[in-house]
Amino acid sequence: MQATPDSAVPHAAENRVIEPLYAEILRRNQGEKEFHQAVREVLETLGPVLAQRPEFVDARIIERICEPERQLIFRVPWSDDSGDIHVNRGFRVEFSSTLGPYKGGLRFHPSVNLGIVKFLGFEQIFKNALTGMPIGGGKGGSDFDPKGRSDAEIMRFCQSFMTELHRHLGEYTDVPAGDIGVGGREIGYLFGQYKRITNRFESGVLTGKGLGWGGALVRTEATGYGCVMFTAEMLRSRGESLDGQRIAVSGSGNVAIYAIEKAQQLGATVVTCSDSDGYVVDEKGIDLALLKEIKEAGRGRVAEYAERRAEAVFVPGAGVWDVPCDVALPCATQNELHEADALTLVRNGVKAVAEGANMPTTPEAVRVLQEAGVAFAPGKAANAGGVATSALEMQQNASRDSWTFAHTEERLAEIMRHIHDSCYTTAERYGSPGNYVVGANIAGFELVADAMLAQGLI
Repeated sequence: MQATPDSAVPHAAENRVIEPLYAEILRRNQGEKEFHQAVREVLETLGPVLAQRPEFVDARIIERICEPERQLIFRVPWSDDSGDIHVNRGFRVEFSSTLGPYKGGLRFHPSVNLGIVKFLGFEQIFKNALTGMPIGGGKGGSDFDPKGRSDAEIMRFCQSFMTELHRHLGEYTDVPAGDIGVGGREIGYLFGQYKRITNRFESGVLTGKGLGWGGALVRTEATGYGCVMFTAEMLRSRGESLDGQRIAVSGSGNVAIYAIEKAQQLGATVVTCSDSDGYVVDEKGIDLALLKEIKEAGRGRVAEYAERRAEAVFVPGAGVWDVPCDVALPCATQNELHEADALTLVRNGVKAVAEGANMPTTPEAVRVLQEAGVAFAPGKAANAGGVATSALEMQQNASRDSWTFAHTEERLAEIMRHIHDSCYTTAERYGSPGNYVVGANIAGFELVADAMLAQGLI
């Protein structure tokens, strides 16, 4: 069950600020259930820090963080290959520039609306802070569906989208990247239109670019790799490693594919992947080369994987969480892992769950996992590798430099270890040892809140 206007924040009585503030957020942001859920998940962990840091209450830091600095909604007209005209809606929520330029991806998917973009942007504030990099939080996208569209149609849409958005971007202002439905092809079209309009080769204005024109090695792999690196650190803190573990991964997009790749490199056996049609289970371990051929080269469906590999079975219309595993990595989309799924995972002996997607685990499912003693990593910590490597791409653009794959991957590994250790020690400091949700929320919040105090009432 998701947060609704009559929901109350659990344990809100611990602090006189949180309960009325959450009620006011619900009143002012009606119908934005994903945003409500994201805010609630953060607020319900902040009681201890607000008790120790009353200056945050006096400066109304929470109210200011929960209100975006700027919300952009615009029309995106474009024509298809038949000459028919379509009108989509574009969004960019520039949430917080406290630590640096707004940074966060663009999502092209029919489900995109203001509430989803705000939830993603709100999460991005804390995720970006946790990286230790000088980047603020933002998110954007459109309800455009790229599925089934030709390259020419996608190019025309991207050009129309950027024609409006470009005036709000800049390497010191707002730096988008990709997300669901926005990969290298779309970033190329967006960057080309930005360059054409502005008459500048401003490579730092978009990340996720092609390697030949300002992109960074490891950026493609970074979110999936980083999720697995964080998982490895969680297991290490419990005296275990990923070697020999059985892993269930949901999704089959960029994050899932490269989570599978890094998990296999570290000695784990990944037995599942999925898409909106159903999931594949392969007891011998996912054949990554075949999966990449189907999904990256052919833009196909995972059912084809089972058709081409005798060892695999396709299960239509279902999720992967019935498959027994030691580690679960939800890498598809928000709210895909429900309470019943979490109960099944616990019964089957899961040890760790790390969110490769943004908020894929419902609050009820999180509670089930935590109460069972499962190591649980929220997306703002576990999937921060993507935006961290985007910041590394920005560094390379600023210095007109390029780094090797090995060097960039090592920087990513250092950042993920830093994020894990920051979450772990912060949770301990505030009396919730082993609770990565508390640790991530408070560590990110303190970094942003301290900077807001230093910068005055803005």
